[in-house]
Amino acid sequence: MFRHHRLRICLCVLAIASTDLGASEAESAPKAPAVPAERPALPSRSESMAAELARQLPSTEVLRLQASDEAFMALWRPANVAEPKGLVILLPGAGESADWPRGIGPLRRGLPDYGWHTLSVSLPDSPGLLPPATPEPEREPPAEEDGPSETPAADSDPQATPNEAGYLPEETATAPDESTSEAVQAEPDPSTEPDQGPQLVERIDGRIDAALAHARTLQPGLIVLLGQGTGGYWAARYLQQLAPEDVRHLLLIQPRQPEGQDEPLAQLVPALKLATGDFFYQNGTAARAEARARLNASRRIQHPAYHQVGLPALSDDRESEQQQLLRRVRGWLDRPAD
Repeated sequence: MFRHHRLRICLCVLAIASTDLGASEAESAPKAPAVPAERPALPSRSESMAAELARQLPSTEVLRLQASDEAFMALWRPANVAEPKGLVILLPGAGESADWPRGIGPLRRGLPDYGWHTLSVSLPDSPGLLPPATPEPEREPPAEEDGPSETPAADSDPQATPNEAGYLPEETATAPDESTSEAVQAEPDPSTEPDQGPQLVERIDGRIDAALAHARTLQPGLIVLLGQGTGGYWAARYLQQLAPEDVRHLLLIQPRQPEGQDEPLAQLVPALKLATGDFFYQNGTAARAEARARLNASRRIQHPAYHQVGLPALSDDRESEQQQLLRRVRGWLDRPAD
């Protein structure tokens, strides 16, 4: 019995020793480096705004169009008349959504009551965030001599006040605070860094291509390209580069040259020789000076159908301001062809 007891003790000692040896070997073995979890890419600002609009607006208004290898959102409204006059494709400015509460949204909802289909396109983010396409109202009235109020024809009255219209805007989806939508950011979020250079231009051209392709399936007869802010520049550039024969009308709302684009609007817009409506707000000397440069350039080449419309400086009365813009735009659309 004593012999068996001693054997059990030896076996226990061997077991403990082997356990300690395995533990020391495990501690001495090099540990595999921890693989950090891959951070999912955050949606861009334009994608976030488009997704929010898609949740809030009726499904009948939301379209998913395809441009090359990417899908994007557009907002559609048919004309509320038996015989539509045509279709207006709207391009918002940098930092703006396809239903922006100033300009783009009221026009896309209001023009169908006057016989126009509307298709508002969401555009990809531009490099950096620029000043707003429609700046906040200034308290000081603009100087009269710095720019024309309206120059569609020689007999136009620059001080004429548009007639009142009974347009009541419909509800719009909630949008981000536009006063800060395009404020310059010193340190952009690297996870949402916008496209640069040719890639951005190709993506914008692709979305305009897709919008035009969809518009042509409806056989609207007349197609108008309308751009606000930097959207006006992209519209003019597209028409200059590709010159589609079925787009013969261009509308600009406070157009602005995007960062990284070299050709000034004063050279780009008048050279198109299309029926052009150039609308600008008289907020500050810079906007009036840029509008004057475009007007003078059109006069030097004797543009056959360039009409510039100076709108009163933006005010705190948002509803009246947008009603007036709608009246002026539909008035330009309904004018006889030159």
